[in-house]
Amino acid sequence: MINRRCFVAAAAASPLALLARTAVAGPAPTFRTSKLIYLTPLKSDGGESRCKAEIWFGYHAGDLFVVTPPTAWRAQAVGKGLTRARLWVGEFGVWAQADDAFRQGPEYMANATLEADADTRAAVLASMAEKYADDGWARWGPRFEAGLASGERVMIRYRVDV
Repeated sequence: MINRRCFVAAAAASPLALLARTAVAGPAPTFRTSKLIYLTPLKSDGGESRCKAEIWFGYHAGDLFVVTPPTAWRAQAVGKGLTRARLWVGEFGVWAQADDAFRQGPEYMANATLEADADTRAAVLASMAEKYADDGWARWGPRFEAGLASGERVMIRYRVDV
């Protein structure tokens, strides 16, 4: 038999349980802890591009961000309207030498867009500075920032399908 006290306690706990389940089940912990993603744009027929790469990324506001030259295949794909991408999370070495080991990691589908908002870019670069402080950020961070300012680099936002 349910009394008022049991009903109130259960009603109060339900949203918290849902929130906890969502936080644990989602991809965010993996994105926060991994230093690399492997990604490939998808061709118009849905097949994977021959081009894949392991790449540094930023995680901000629930999305993944990469900084790359506009001539890179991942930026050119977005420019051609090929906005779907497949990505894997983890560290498996250079993709060409990884013998598809990256496919063992968590896999996600995402939609790509170019990110132009200055505040978002600054927040992403700040998160990357913290994440890669021991991995050469002192060298690459200024290049990313200057490249974004000059147009020699673009930032791509990957919104992961949930």
